[in-house]
Amino acid sequence: MCACPLFGKCGGCKFDFTAADYRDNKSQLLCDIPSTSAPVWTNALRRRADFSFSPMGFGFYAPKSKDIVPVTHCPGLMPEINAALPAIAALPWNTAGGALITLCDNGIDLAVTSPTPYFSADFKAAAEKLNLMRVTWNGKTVCQRATPTVSFGDTSVPYPAGAFLQPGIAGADTLRDMVVSRANGARHVADLFCGLGNFTFVLRADGFDISGTGTARDLFKNPLRVGQLNLYDCVVMDPPRAGADAQCRELAKSNVPRVIYVSCNPETFKRDCHTLTQGGYTLCELIPVDQFVGAAHWELFAVFEKPAHPVAHPCTR
Repeated sequence: MCACPLFGKCGGCKFDFTAADYRDNKSQLLCDIPSTSAPVWTNALRRRADFSFSPMGFGFYAPKSKDIVPVTHCPGLMPEINAALPAIAALPWNTAGGALITLCDNGIDLAVTSPTPYFSADFKAAAEKLNLMRVTWNGKTVCQRATPTVSFGDTSVPYPAGAFLQPGIAGADTLRDMVVSRANGARHVADLFCGLGNFTFVLRADGFDISGTGTARDLFKNPLRVGQLNLYDCVVMDPPRAGADAQCRELAKSNVPRVIYVSCNPETFKRDCHTLTQGGYTLCELIPVDQFVGAAHWELFAVFEKPAHPVAHPCTR
């Protein structure tokens, strides 16, 4: 029985996460995943959502369609976003595009992307009346009250407009706790594809990514090489959906004893898992995490280990 009033009308969710059989239905997607334990259910309301807009309306696309279903309240969003949503939807959307709404520590950030390069004067005037921390249009600031910030544990950092965040705070906390527990005892950690630092700060790790926390480095084109990797006794990776093909090829040749891999794409994870295991790693742990509540996506949390000297018995957790 459907409990979400939008489910089936908008294409935001594959499964009705408010329904009693939600877990049973979504678990069926795991039939090809050789998980080592039961899924972790975060029940996380989303702190960010991508909306679509046109002169005809503001909301989510209908399933398999570019028709926009008006949305001014979504059961999957944090209450603060739903409180602001009617006023945001009522802005003068005189062109088409996307609107990323993100709940930060100190308020809401609205990042608009559109083929139309410039915002209109009436959009600016209307946006300035809303109680939003910042509004940007194709990266240009429309209005700003303060710099939006986000926290990872006890560390707060500025939030760049449109930057990646785990969709729910509870989900981000769950993954961070899992990573920290498996990295226990590591003295020198590299956090690859580190983003804004969900894992970096708590692990006191060296972070690497194109932008955000740590050293600026495009790990797709310029992965850490074997000599650099061998300085670490643990590597954490949380790549985009494209996975970490080039970086895994280097890891496979390295002596890093432990790799913790957080993946949002089972297909690219399978490819990277094959590369690591061919390079002498053993997949010790694989746990599905319902990070994207309602979506047909599973986050995969994996731990790989490579012994200093090959042994016959499997690794221990």
